Amino acid sequence: MSFPPSSARSGAATSYVRRYQPDRSAWGRLTARGSVLRRLDWVLLLAALALSLIGSALVYSATRNREELVGDDPYAFLSKHVMVTVIGIALMALTVWVGHRTLLGAVPALYIGSLVLVALVLTPLGATINGARAWLDLGGGFSLQPAEFTKITIILGMAMLLSTRVDAGDRQYPDHRTVVQALALAAVPICIVMLMPDLGSVMVITVIILGVLMASGASNRWVIGLIGAGVLGAVLMVSLGMLDEYQVNRFAAFANPSLDPAGVGYNTNQARIAIGGGGLFGLGLGKGTQTTGQFVPEQQTDFIFTVAGEELGFLGAGLILVLLGLVLWRACAIARNASDLFGTIVAAGIVAWFAFQAFENIGMTLGIMPVAGLPLPFVSYGGSSMFAVWIAVGLLESIAVQRPMSA
Repeated sequence: MSFPPSSARSGAATSYVRRYQPDRSAWGRLTARGSVLRRLDWVLLLAALALSLIGSALVYSATRNREELVGDDPYAFLSKHVMVTVIGIALMALTVWVGHRTLLGAVPALYIGSLVLVALVLTPLGATINGARAWLDLGGGFSLQPAEFTKITIILGMAMLLSTRVDAGDRQYPDHRTVVQALALAAVPICIVMLMPDLGSVMVITVIILGVLMASGASNRWVIGLIGAGVLGAVLMVSLGMLDEYQVNRFAAFANPSLDPAGVGYNTNQARIAIGGGGLFGLGLGKGTQTTGQFVPEQQTDFIFTVAGEELGFLGAGLILVLLGLVLWRACAIARNASDLFGTIVAAGIVAWFAFQAFENIGMTLGIMPVAGLPLPFVSYGGSSMFAVWIAVGLLESIAVQRPMSA
């Protein structure tokens, strides 16, 4: 019996080792089974990234001819939008690296910090834009809207309170006392935001609270009671004159679209004209008559969807809806597969936030929702909103990464 030469045996052994031994390189560690990159929800990540890229094109189209805004640089808004998107993605990566469970211990500090920022808006440091004193002027053309980050801290704070005893095994569902504490935690920033007044953010936060309570397993009586209290509170605010005139006018224009078409109804009328003029395929990016003619106010922010409807048509606008649907679908899956109640509640709160804000933003351009001054997640121009939604994606990805391997 003859044996292969030692050199051949050595080569075969080396080949075997290379084939079956784990890759110790940096890329090997990142892509190995069970690694962070392999466990990320790539559908969620790519859908959010695609929305931001589409938003960049729409922001450029909406602002390139606005000399009063961009001066001699037609790329001014595009450059800022891309910059804040990159920073937002970096914040997402940092959130995944830190982990949502690690953030659990920092929730009290984050909550207090967000309260301080929101309260500063009511001081001389605050800036008023479109009737709402909701921004902090940072100078150099930059501003911060603290209410966007309050959405995150309310989700984390309520999730912490509602899940602690359940995740510890002491209870199956949060008790009434815990629910009261969670509602009190959310009530403080809501009251401050109402003083601005920023009714749009209050609407989003209210929906977040409902989503968090339903995900926590709290008694349905709390959800029904909060819905009733919200309706009663809205009626009292209107009847007692607690809303500013421009807010009352917006609801009046929603109830009666033909009311003052050159005044309070102007925005929604022009928005519908823009969307209706796009047809199936759109007029082409940069070729929309309503967009080029600057007929729709705040088109790069609150009314960004009108640019999509006019220039990209039904198919382009539909693509945005599909991508938003993918984000919500994966967020729901992450909530369902989370390894603890804290992760489930956080993911559910983000679902409620994204779903309602997208519905309200698109709905107001179509005339089926009142104008509330809310940006379209991932698409609209605005640093604070972009930072907040990408941090939320980071929380979702962190929950996905830390779920059991069999999920």
